[in-house]
Formats: sequence, structure tokens, C-alpha cells
Amino acid sequence: MSFPIMSFDERYRAIDARDTRFDGQFVTAVHSTGIYCRPSCPARTPKRENVSFYPTSAAAHEAGFRACKRCLPEAAPGSPAWDVRGDAAARAMRLIADGVVEREGVSGLAARLGYSSRHLTRLLTAELGAGPLALARAHRAHNARMLLVGTDLPIADIAFSAGFASIRQAGDTIREVFGLTPTELRAKRRQPLGAGAAAALVSGEIDLLLPHREPMDAAGIFAWMAVRAVPGVEVATADSFSRHLRMPGGPAWFEVRQDATGTLRLRARVTHLGDLAPLVATARRIFDLDADPVAVDAALSEHPLLAPLVGRIPGIRVPGAADPHEMLIRAMIGQQITVAAARTALTALTVALGEEAPDGGLLFPAMTAIAERGAEVLRGPAARIRAVTGAAAALADGTLALTVGDDSGAQRAALLAMPGIGPWTADYVRMRVLGDPDIILPGDVAIRSGAAAAGIPSEPAALTAWAERTAPWRSYLSAHLWAAMPPRTTKRSTTKRSTAKRTTKTAHKELS
Repeated sequence: MSFPIMSFDERYRAIDARDTRFDGQFVTAVHSTGIYCRPSCPARTPKRENVSFYPTSAAAHEAGFRACKRCLPEAAPGSPAWDVRGDAAARAMRLIADGVVEREGVSGLAARLGYSSRHLTRLLTAELGAGPLALARAHRAHNARMLLVGTDLPIADIAFSAGFASIRQAGDTIREVFGLTPTELRAKRRQPLGAGAAAALVSGEIDLLLPHREPMDAAGIFAWMAVRAVPGVEVATADSFSRHLRMPGGPAWFEVRQDATGTLRLRARVTHLGDLAPLVATARRIFDLDADPVAVDAALSEHPLLAPLVGRIPGIRVPGAADPHEMLIRAMIGQQITVAAARTALTALTVALGEEAPDGGLLFPAMTAIAERGAEVLRGPAARIRAVTGAAAALADGTLALTVGDDSGAQRAALLAMPGIGPWTADYVRMRVLGDPDIILPGDVAIRSGAAAAGIPSEPAALTAWAERTAPWRSYLSAHLWAAMPPRTTKRSTTKRSTAKRTTKTAHKELS
């Protein structure tokens, strides 16, 4: 899948209009000043002949430019290109954001993508203007800036939280990228942290702003999570979502909340400071914060049947996954049963096999525990239980690899090769784990119900054919159809209950 490439003239018009929609999608390097800016930089628009455009800040830095001190391009939301594109460059960017280079080095990143380190460096340099080390360094600089202006953490802690190997390395990189020392960069924040942030730091929590593009249907994500939250692991309200999860350095906890102004903030606690940046990336994926909602809404609104849906919910997002392995188990347990029934089954599994978090919450069961003892807890058809425990065993021993940097087609093929995993589960996992924006689930009964309510063909084959016109945004079509599903009515008669029971045996139900 390709991401539309803007021409020089289109990009120049965007910076001349100071259009915030393009922040994070490219940077503008100004030869006369030696700096690079985000498209919405308030500085005077440079002359056309003095401008070059780069796909990433790392590419601009490698070309000899430094970040603008006025607009701080590193503070922009991430590029939606990494969601839309499924090539090696996009997969590499997702894995870099997940901290793979810090944990496994360039060789580990290359191995995950199926290339040699040398070939990956050539590929990324040709495609993005910078190799994996430069891209990872730019990501560390972004994380350091975020922590310097968003917290009062000591600079030494920030260096290691951002993924640097030493305080000196952090200071040198920050000076190279921003032309400021860490202390000077921290001094540029607009106002000191409030009492609430200071209290959070005392208790070991970190409080950060989560930049994103408007419009943003945060209420929809919170509502989605609320009906699927597994007690002990997750808590969701009308304006917040929190959960415990495992990170490479140990247990972690985070909360995303929306304030009265619509601003999203993240509170987090980590066992190891190096897990903070990957945790922020995880929260951004869950809330789909790097999406381009204007582009999605404009494309879907071109179709008369969808325009009313987009008008009701502008900026709809597709929920991501906190953990790829957990997501597969949740999807498999959620097959062919209601959301409420799946939540009950997941709660029982977590209470029996989950581990206690340091603050008293629960961690979703480890794959080894599900593989070894899942059959003792799970209820239902024996074949389904074998499928779930078998998938957990394959994930635990590495027979089945499932990461945010997988190739979409290869991931689907690997999942379909597993017993008990069909097209609905494989595609749903791709949508949630990879953030693939172009997935339609024609067998999902809720989507079919929403399609019928919207006047769209609802039979699987017809729905699949109709949805092709919305590519590459079919996942967002799916989200709108889920939201368009009419409220269920209580069915009391035996005949109606029997009919409903037969329906759930032949149609899938989605579960987070």
C-alpha cells in the first residue's frame, strides 16, 4: 500500500498556509538559515528557492540542518504514513518507535525485517534520507525533548528514559538537533508544571502531553474500551482509560485522559526508565494518535451513504492494541460470542492465571501460563480451547511471531496457518496490532448490522465489494459501521432467544 506523495508545490502551499494538518508528515529545511521546521511554523514563509523538503527530521539533520527553536518540529504528531504504508521503511519506523534499536541494535531491527544491516541501511537512506541509527537517534531526541518540557525529571533520568546510552550522549545529541543544551531546552517550555504534575512525580508517575491531529473522537475510544475492559487489568471511564501491562523492563501502568479542553495527557509508571518511550508509543497506537483524520473524513465523505456517519463522528479512530500476543488471545476468545461473554471469559482467565502488578492490579496472563493451564480455566468447545492454548504455546516458544512491525500479508498468512484462526480473527488482529487502515470484516455481525442501518449492502460478499471504494481507509469504514449498529432490544421470547443463539454461531463478534 502506498502513501500519496505530495509534490513540491503542494508542500509549499501547505507551509505558506501554515497548515497544522501536515505537521509530522514532512519537514521544511531552509538553506538560508540552516534550520528545519514543521509546516505550521509561524515564522515568515521562506522563498521557494531556499527550501527543501524531507520526509523525516532525521533526514534533515543528516543533511546538516538543525531543528527550529520556535516551532520545535520534534513536538509534532507522528507521520500517518507509517500506518498507511506497509513497506519495509514503514515497518522499520514502527519498530524504531517501539524501542527495538535500543534493545536489539540495528542488527536486531534488520533481522526482524528480514534484511542484512547493510541492506537495511541502504534501503532506509534511499527511502527516508537517513539510516536506522540516525532515525533512532532522532526518535531519542524527540523523546528527550518531550520529557524535558513535559516533566521535572532529572536530566540523567531523561537521558536513559529516552533511550540514550549515557548522559553525555544525550547532551551531545540534543545540542546537535536543537542547538540548545538540555537545560536551555527545558527553560523554553511555556509555563512551569502545575502542582498536580509535581505530585505525580513524587508518587513516581510521569505526566505528559499527547499531541494529535484534530478532530479526535476520544469519546468513542473510551466507550469502546469501557465495554471491553478486563477488571483488574483495565479501567475505562467516559474520559479516561488505564491499564497494567508488561514491558521489557518489567510491569508498567499508564492512563490516558482527556481534559475539558480536549487535550489528551498520559500518566505512566514504569519499572525501567528505558520502557517509557516504548510505552508512550504504545499509548499512541491504542488511541490511533498519528492518524490523519482530515484525510480520512474527506475520503469517506465523498460517498453519500457515509457522509452522514462522518458528520456524526468526525475524527473517528481505530483502536490499537497494547500487546500483540494478548490481542490474539482476546480475539480468539471473542470469536462467535458476544462482547459481554468474551469479557466474562477473559476476566476468569485473568483472575486465575494473571500475575499481580506492584500496585495491586493484574497483568494479563503470560502466554506460557495460558499454554500450560488455560484448558483448566477456559470453557466452551474443546476445539476452541485447544486452539487458544495452542496459539499461546506458539507465541511463547517463538513458533508464531507477532509484532507491530510485521508485514501485513505475512502476518495474516501466519495466523491463518494456525488451527482455529480464521479470516475474521487474522484480519481483526492486523487491524488492531499493525494499525492497518484498510481492513474490512464482512463476517462481523455488528459491522453488517451497521451497514444495513446505513443503507449499505450487508451480505458479506456485497459488503466486501462495496467497501472497495473506500480503500485505503476500510478500517475507518469498519469503525463507522460499528458505531452505526442500532441499539439491541431485549429479546424475551424463547423463539427469539433461539434465533439469536443461532445467529451468534454463524457470525463473528468483535472484541478488543
